[in-house]
Amino acid sequence: MKKRSEFEQKLADILDSERKVTPSQLALLSGLAEEEAALFECEWARTVRERKLYILSRLVKLRGDSLFFDFSRVFHACLDDGDAEVRRAAIKTIEGEEEDGAVVTTLIRLLREDEEEKVQIEAAVALGQFALLAAVKKLSHLQEKEIYSNLLAVIEDESATEEVKRRCLEAIAPLDSPRIKRLIERAYHHSNVEIKASAVCAMGRNCDPVWLPLISAEKDNKAPVVRCKVAEACGELGREEAVPFLIDLAWDGDAQVREASMRALVLIGGARAEGALRQLRGSSYQDVSQTAKEALSELEKSTGFFDI
Repeated sequence: MKKRSEFEQKLADILDSERKVTPSQLALLSGLAEEEAALFECEWARTVRERKLYILSRLVKLRGDSLFFDFSRVFHACLDDGDAEVRRAAIKTIEGEEEDGAVVTTLIRLLREDEEEKVQIEAAVALGQFALLAAVKKLSHLQEKEIYSNLLAVIEDESATEEVKRRCLEAIAPLDSPRIKRLIERAYHHSNVEIKASAVCAMGRNCDPVWLPLISAEKDNKAPVVRCKVAEACGELGREEAVPFLIDLAWDGDAQVREASMRALVLIGGARAEGALRQLRGSSYQDVSQTAKEALSELEKSTGFFDI
């Protein structure tokens, strides 16, 4: 019987559901060589779902704590896992993390071919991050075209679910074109409130101030999900004209709407946003007043926090 290598033994300990795992053990999975990655994939396939999800969550936290860790080989291997929940978790680990776009083709395959709607949705969301990178020319023209054509194909595919389609609309929005603008406007006038919310989200991600009147018109929408997207879209557009709408939304009865409005004010910055935050320090909503105080405190520490 062939003796296990040191790496194989340590890997077995990490994947053993009966054992506790430490950050130092997980560090072993950083920067895997090709042979080690192959061994990982083999052992991972025999690991139970709960342990897989646990390991992935720990790796994400460890990566967040230190920029020196590179778990990309692990994350990419998990994209083809046989369990849908693991594939979803793996997709979330790579959102916005891969500026070289090497994983784009895999995400497109998951979007177009995976049998689980939840996996398709996660793939669309992740592709939206790459669409943002493409919009600022951090991906090749070929990759941009690949993302655009596939997201568009799903939006216009009658067999795709409405949930997947609307996530694709949000994702494709940064890749501006007259066709995309028409799709956004069509979704905006849809009777389904979730689709309207996605249209407002797409307006913000499209980054064209021409949308601001339509976005602001929805600040009093009865649906909290739409009002939340209004705040997020204002932050994406970064226009000071949106500050008065955000002040109104900071007094919203829904906590998520208030939170989104405060984030948007910080994103917009400038003198008007600073003035709004000073005004909101006295809000009767503790979450709003606390966020305003923290943002203003950061302003005092760094004059670059707001662009003034």
